[in-house]
Amino acid sequence: MDTTISRTIEPSLSKVPQITLGFWIVKIVATTLGETGGDWVTMSLKLGYLIGSAIFAVFFIALVAGQINARRFQPALFWATIVATTTLGTTLADFFDRSVGVGYPGGVAIILALLLLSLLIWYRSEGTVSVQSITTARAEWFYWITVLFSQTLGTALGDWVAGEDRGGLGLGYGDGAMLFGAGLVIVGGLYFWPRVSRTLVFWAAFVLTRPLGATLGDFFDKPVADGGLEMSRLYASLILLAFIVVWVAVVPQRAAGEPAQ
Repeated sequence: MDTTISRTIEPSLSKVPQITLGFWIVKIVATTLGETGGDWVTMSLKLGYLIGSAIFAVFFIALVAGQINARRFQPALFWATIVATTTLGTTLADFFDRSVGVGYPGGVAIILALLLLSLLIWYRSEGTVSVQSITTARAEWFYWITVLFSQTLGTALGDWVAGEDRGGLGLGYGDGAMLFGAGLVIVGGLYFWPRVSRTLVFWAAFVLTRPLGATLGDFFDKPVADGGLEMSRLYASLILLAFIVVWVAVVPQRAAGEPAQ
């Protein structure tokens, strides 16, 4: 077996951050950036969903490899990898929905199946899918693959709820964002219910933040006639990227399991 895959990481050197309110704020901004950035490459630059997915897949694999080979938690590297999953998730979801031609419901069904399969294999291999127990490089790969599928599912859900074509529900971007925001509030309330698994709550929230970010991203760049702000995808992406960079540089973050200073 590859020693890179089987090596053990000390719990005190966990390379994922503690789950705090700040984590979810940056996660939502990163998912919004994934939507605007992915659409900029595939639509504004007219590279298409397949080429766009291939480009972002290269960044995703390179950043995950860097994250796994890192010896400690590095906020900039972690969030760069999250952004890579959001942009790749955007282009993959659009590829399934539009290029493959399965429509929004079909795309959601396919990606949901992939996410559940990823969680099942991870659980069968490691005995848990909790982000607090990522202690091997193999578990890290499972984590990032599951994150990618959850981001892709979130994009497909957002498009399905907001869109009117391809079997969409047609709620629009504003109402879609409010719907997913309400869902996050409910999931957040379940966190304080002792009988509900914290791991289940985490992954439910992780999936729901993606369609919230997707609908917010569409709200920025879609035409005013369609309920958007008609902002340049490039400018919107740069503003969101600047927010993440400043947040990571200014706000202290600790690795999961690391005691408070």
